[in-house]
Amino acid sequence: MKKKLKAMVMAAGMGSRLEPITLLMPKPLVPVMNRPLMDIILSQLKSIGVKDVISNTYYLANQIINRYEKNNLGINFSYIKETELSGTAGGVKKCQFFFDEGEDFIVMSGDGLTNADIKKGIEIHKKSGAIATIGVKEVPHEYVSHFGVVVTDESGFITEFQEKPPVEDAKSNLINTGIYIFNYKIFEYIPESEFCDFAKNVFPKLLSENQINTFPVDGYWNDIGTLEQYKQSIKDVFNGVCKIEHSKIIETNLGNYIAGDSNIPQTVRFVGNSVIGDNCKLGEYIMLKNCIILDGAQVPTGTELTDCVVIPNSEITQKSKTRSKEVLTV
Repeated sequence: MKKKLKAMVMAAGMGSRLEPITLLMPKPLVPVMNRPLMDIILSQLKSIGVKDVISNTYYLANQIINRYEKNNLGINFSYIKETELSGTAGGVKKCQFFFDEGEDFIVMSGDGLTNADIKKGIEIHKKSGAIATIGVKEVPHEYVSHFGVVVTDESGFITEFQEKPPVEDAKSNLINTGIYIFNYKIFEYIPESEFCDFAKNVFPKLLSENQINTFPVDGYWNDIGTLEQYKQSIKDVFNGVCKIEHSKIIETNLGNYIAGDSNIPQTVRFVGNSVIGDNCKLGEYIMLKNCIILDGAQVPTGTELTDCVVIPNSEITQKSKTRSKEVLTV
């Protein structure tokens, strides 16, 4: 009898590069078009037949557990709570009990926004017979220094890794997206009860045995790891570069916006593309240009904001009424 396809979403990290947003919520719950990123990931897994998902949690773990322990996404959600961070591979090792011996499974990062064809990746993985298959994406060569670069042979198997190489030293423009398909044999390469990373501790051994294959991520992928990348992901959805489900985009004379359960006064002007969350309080005669107003935030009358993320429960004072390219926390 064929086992069910299962998956893991890694959700333990602290997301320090996305502060101050992540001082209030774990990175997997950061909203993209008013949907928590992890909602989007779990819905994508459900769409390819995955119903059983586990996560390792650590930072603000209860927020993740409370949201998904009982959910309406059609996912049977399990979790572990780590008492200390154990690395990317160490976290997966702690979830070994969840997976079926001899079977393949998916591991995804809780901060990746993508519409990768994971089903195709699974087919490539199974045909290759590899223990590990990594989703890789082509990026412009001038950007390779920001990512982990992979070098492959003609059949798609990885021959070398380069961690954030200088542009002139990069041997490839293929980057590791953090989307993994593993066979259960992967657990033989991860020690018990030790801090362990895939890149530093596991992949070198697999590489020496020619056991790491790749599949192409031809669609959208963005690591929402920094404020700039986060804002870029919102822009990409508005521009149709990234296609995810979201509420209706409302068009105005100068710009567009989507809004959750918040009252939007008629005197608010939108320029570019903005997102308004739930329970936001917006004053009269506001101008918002390419802004993300998170749940519970307040924007007083007369404020003009450009390229801002306004975090929940923040207040905007008289001195900060005209701001740009910042997260407002005052």
